[in-house]
Amino acid sequence: MVDKKGLTRTGEVKDPFVVSFCSDVIMRYVERANKEDISQWDVKTLVEYLKKADEDICFSDYARKYKREMETVRGMARNAKNYELAYCHLERFAGTSKLMFSRFTTKFINDWIKTLLPTARAKEMYPVNVRQIFKAAINEFNDYDRGIIRIKTNPWLKVKIPNADTPDHRALDADFVREFFATPIPPTKMILSLPELARDVALMVFCLAGINTVDLFRAKKSNLKGWTFCYNRAKTQKFRRDKAYMEIIVPDILRPVMEKYFTPDDDEFLFNFHKTYRDDDSFNANMNSGLKRICKHGGLNAICMYNFRHSWGTIARNDIKASMYDVAFCMNHSSAHKTTEIYVRPDYSIVSEINNKVIDFVFNQKKEEMVYEDFVKYYPDDQMKISFRQMIKGSVIYQGKEIFSFTDIGYNNIDEIIKKLAGHVPSFVPDGAKVDFRIDNLDKGEYRIFMRQKGKGF
Repeated sequence: MVDKKGLTRTGEVKDPFVVSFCSDVIMRYVERANKEDISQWDVKTLVEYLKKADEDICFSDYARKYKREMETVRGMARNAKNYELAYCHLERFAGTSKLMFSRFTTKFINDWIKTLLPTARAKEMYPVNVRQIFKAAINEFNDYDRGIIRIKTNPWLKVKIPNADTPDHRALDADFVREFFATPIPPTKMILSLPELARDVALMVFCLAGINTVDLFRAKKSNLKGWTFCYNRAKTQKFRRDKAYMEIIVPDILRPVMEKYFTPDDDEFLFNFHKTYRDDDSFNANMNSGLKRICKHGGLNAICMYNFRHSWGTIARNDIKASMYDVAFCMNHSSAHKTTEIYVRPDYSIVSEINNKVIDFVFNQKKEEMVYEDFVKYYPDDQMKISFRQMIKGSVIYQGKEIFSFTDIGYNNIDEIIKKLAGHVPSFVPDGAKVDFRIDNLDKGEYRIFMRQKGKGF
C-alpha cells in the first residue's frame, strides 16, 4: 500500500517497486486490449474483460456442463454417467464440490490416483475421463494465438495413468448354458415373473449372437423385417463409419419367446419392455436381478446378462471353430481391417449361419457331431410346411440331450407333432423347465426347434 511518503509533490508514485509492478500490470492489460476490437466497448465492458482473464475457473461447474452436453447434444448418456462418476470421485477426494482448475497439480492428481489403485477399472477410467474434461476446457478457455491463457497449468503431461486390470473371462461353457435354461424358475403366482422375463431376455441375448440388452430395449418395429432383425449397436454406432449396423435371422427357437413381448400395432417399439422400465439401464439391472433369483433357486453360480454375450463368442470360437474375425463380425465389434471393409460389402448371412451352429451345439447336438463346414438348412421358410405324406422325426431335448424321439408319417402341421412330443416329456422334468421340441422333415432335409416351458407351453 502506498502512503503519502511514497508520493511526490505532484501526487505521483515514487516507490520503484510499486512503479515496476503497476507498469507490468498496465502493459499486460494494454496487450490484452490491443488484441480485441474495443472501439465500441464502454469502460465497464473493458474492465470486466480485463478482470475475467485473471479469474480462476471452476472445474466442477465446467465438468457438469461437459456432462450435460454429452447427454443432450452428443447423445452419449451412458458415457456421460461414467464421466459424472469420475469427477464426483475427484471432488470427494478434494473435499469440495467447487473444485477450481488452479488446484490441478501433478501431485494433486497423482495423490488422487493412488486412492484408485485398489480398483480394477476405475483407476484407469476415472483419470482418463477427468483428463478429457480438462483437455476440453483448455481448448475452450486458452487462446494461444492471442496469448489468453486462463488455465495456466496442465499437470497431465507428467501424470502416468495406470492400466485397468485385465478382466476375468466371463464366458459360461455350453454345459452351464444348457443347465441354466433347463433350471425351473422360482414358483410364483404372477402371470409373468421377473425371473421368467430375465430368462427369456437371456435367451434373446444368446440366440441373437450376444446382442446387448440396450439394443433389445430400444428396438423398434422397423428393426424387424420379416424375421430378420436389423439394428445399429447402441454402444458404438456413433463412433463407427458403418454405424455398427448388424442383421441376423431370428432362429426358430427364439420366435415364440419374442412374440410374447411384441407390442400392439400402434406402438413404435418392438417389445413392451419400455412399459415397465424407465430406461435401458433400469431394464438391464432388473434383468440381472432376475437372473440372480433363478441361480439362487437352482443352486447355480450367480451370473449376469453380459455372461451370455461372452459365452456366445467363446462357444462360436472354441466349439464351433469359427474364425476370430467371424466371431468379431457376428458380435458387431469394430474390425482391424477398416480399409478393406470400405471396398468389401459385408455378408450378414455368415452371422445367421454361425449363430445357428452355436444354438444347435448348445441346445441340440453333441460336440463330436458338429462340423463347422457343414450347414443344415435351419430356416426353410417363415412357416415350416408339412404334408401327411412326408416322413417326420420328432425329438424331445432336455439339457441338450435327446430323451425321446419318433419317426412317422401322417402329420398335417407342427401343432400335431408338438402335441405328441409333449405327451412324452418324462415326469422328472420339473415344472417351469424349458424343453426343446425338434421337428425334422426328413424328406426335405430341414428342421426347426421349438422351445416350450413345462407348465405353460404344455
